[in-house]
Amino acid sequence: MGNILRPRQAALWLACSLSAQAALAVAPDELHQHPVWLTLGHYQPDRFGAGYTSQADDSSFFLSENGKTSPREELEATLAAIQEPGEGNNHARCRFPARDAWLREQLDLPADPVVCPAYDEWAAELNTEKVTLVFAASYLNSPSSMFGHTFLRLDPPQEDEEADLLLANTISYAADAAEHDSELLFAYRGIFGGYPGITSIRPYYEMIRLYNDIEHRDLWEYTLNLTQPEVDTMLAHTWEIQDKNFDYYFFDENCAYRLLALIDAARPGTNLLGEVSTHAIPSDTVRWVRDADLVESIHYRPSAATAVSHSLDTLPRDHQTLAAAIANGYVQVNGPEMQQLSTQERAWVLDATYDYVRYQSEARGWPREFSAPLSHQLLISRSRIDDAQEIPAVPEPVVRDDQGHDTFRVSLGSGQLDHAEFTQLTLRPAYHDVLDPPEGYRSGAQLQFLRLDARLYHDNDELQVEQIVGVEIRSLSPRNQFFSPISWQVGFGGRRTDTGTQRVLTPYLEGGAGGSWSLNYNTQAFAVATADLEIDDDIRRGYDFAPGADLGLLHQNNRFSLLAGAKTKAWIISSQHRQDQLYVKGNLHLGREFSLFAEFTREDHFNRYQSIWQAGIHAYF
Repeated sequence: MGNILRPRQAALWLACSLSAQAALAVAPDELHQHPVWLTLGHYQPDRFGAGYTSQADDSSFFLSENGKTSPREELEATLAAIQEPGEGNNHARCRFPARDAWLREQLDLPADPVVCPAYDEWAAELNTEKVTLVFAASYLNSPSSMFGHTFLRLDPPQEDEEADLLLANTISYAADAAEHDSELLFAYRGIFGGYPGITSIRPYYEMIRLYNDIEHRDLWEYTLNLTQPEVDTMLAHTWEIQDKNFDYYFFDENCAYRLLALIDAARPGTNLLGEVSTHAIPSDTVRWVRDADLVESIHYRPSAATAVSHSLDTLPRDHQTLAAAIANGYVQVNGPEMQQLSTQERAWVLDATYDYVRYQSEARGWPREFSAPLSHQLLISRSRIDDAQEIPAVPEPVVRDDQGHDTFRVSLGSGQLDHAEFTQLTLRPAYHDVLDPPEGYRSGAQLQFLRLDARLYHDNDELQVEQIVGVEIRSLSPRNQFFSPISWQVGFGGRRTDTGTQRVLTPYLEGGAGGSWSLNYNTQAFAVATADLEIDDDIRRGYDFAPGADLGLLHQNNRFSLLAGAKTKAWIISSQHRQDQLYVKGNLHLGREFSLFAEFTREDHFNRYQSIWQAGIHAYF
């Protein structure tokens, strides 16, 4: 009897095994090319050939050995893994919840519940109902933030208007740079992919502390109209890529690019990554999100520096002088100068002075033994005034950063160098110069990358590269009795230079530092000490160096921009001569899509005078 049962048991076991194997779902042939699967795997078409390669650079992101370059093998490995029995944090369904949910929907697999302690606890802690895209304005003093920065805020259910969003969490992607790396090293390695990029979760109040208070950057909050299932999908995919390495590239695969991928995963069909060509500028990506009808509401959060400047600017000029005198200890809080003011005027001076002292103590490190007693006196005096209005809140800018001109610029102009006529074409992928339409950009700020100026001279039909700008940065921040920022500039690339006998394309490095002073609301004067270095075999000693100065005026408004001044340089190594220049440049803004430009330069170089003029049109894309 026992011998009869054994073959029957074996047959039953074999039948069950074959049945279980037959029950495993198999993916249709073309499912691995589905846009959602490619998005979840961060696959992009190869530049050469018909294949795909994932932008993920972490082996733990893949279940297949060839998953980085084979969407098909990764899908097959994922499908097999999610159908394996078991559960727990290391199971494929818990490691890749977004993949699991999508595959089950596509293949009509049973949506059996699975216990994933780590993921379930993480999602419950985030407790997300809405997602808000936050844009931190540009900050020229840090290479990592020159174009601005974006991150996502995960908003919990808003049961009442008093709910504190400062306690919400955020999703941020950034380069995992070593703390001791210099700004120049960060810029170099960031451009060429020398850092791993990590997606991380941080509290919103930490981000505000970093961007809003320390770096003095205004924040724009764009609440997205994602549904709850779409929010859940975004969180599930964030879990999949959290702490995974995606190599960071300053121009394209940056903070903004990774967030676009998350939004694409949450709402299939948006294809925001399809907007990216050679670069992903954070302000541009905000435009793409806005234009895709993903924005539900917008909120402006001014920085501490913006709030203090607004408080001080509210005061008349003589009251500003009084506030500065009190803040620096030259006038007593309740001195006779204050008693001469009306109740309302005294209240506003006290409010503005207190804001300024608190800002300087927190952001600039004023000694506590000085700032604390002064702040206390200001508060006591202000508390004795009951019937005065508070300083109005900081007004929201009329034009947001995402509403400024597009960053790619093409220019076509015609002009004359001495007596040689030419036509010039300029291509600039990014970003802004001081003469571009100023709305939505920092006043006096300039940041250009990879600009190419090419000229066709009409007399001999010769095409020449006039200039290649690798990087060109200028920051003209006006000084006043409260703030004393340094105006500075730096740039490198290649440009045509006169050796005395010919004009040759020469590599150059230039920089400078100085000051700028506001003359009125739209006009400022500046004085900058400069230094230029040129290196080329056509220069007598192979290189030349010139200290110099640049003195000028800058006027900017929404209708036109004007830059005029004088430059002088003293070349001291190869040729020992001066190069003096008078210049005037102006742009007439035709909305935010076009500008007419004209410029004139009169130069004394090698004891001969020559004039250069040019006029044309800028188009912004």
